[in-house]
Amino acid sequence: MTDAAAMEANLVAIAAAEIDIRHTLFERFLAAFPHRRDVFLNLDAASRRMTDETLQILYGLAGGEGWVWPLVAELVVTHRNYGALTIAEYDAFIDMTVDAVAAASGDGWDATAEAAWRRQAAALKAMVRRADSEWTAAIAGSSLQGAS
Repeated sequence: MTDAAAMEANLVAIAAAEIDIRHTLFERFLAAFPHRRDVFLNLDAASRRMTDETLQILYGLAGGEGWVWPLVAELVVTHRNYGALTIAEYDAFIDMTVDAVAAASGDGWDATAEAAWRRQAAALKAMVRRADSEWTAAIAGSSLQGAS
């Protein structure tokens, strides 16, 4: 079974059970990073969007989708508008997303699903690091550095 097929089975089961993982995900994330709560102008809207985007990116990575890298690169730079997000925060959110999928999957979570989701999480973390590094270098070398 491919990673995409294993991940899709979890997502379909979660949707069929009408489980919304964003509540648990954001409770955990904001408990770990309480200073981030004030950054969200509309937590309900942001939690929906961020959860959906993260799931779509992980599934897109599993399917080898070409749109994933440009989206991740864009998200990393636009998230700078909310303050300096650390790699630890990105890593935690990605891991917490996978944990929330695991919890919501119930009996549908097995070693195959675990391996698939964790492989794609590792790939996304690497992509975030690459985007952060490239944007940091690009901004440092531009006339925009320090501009207001």
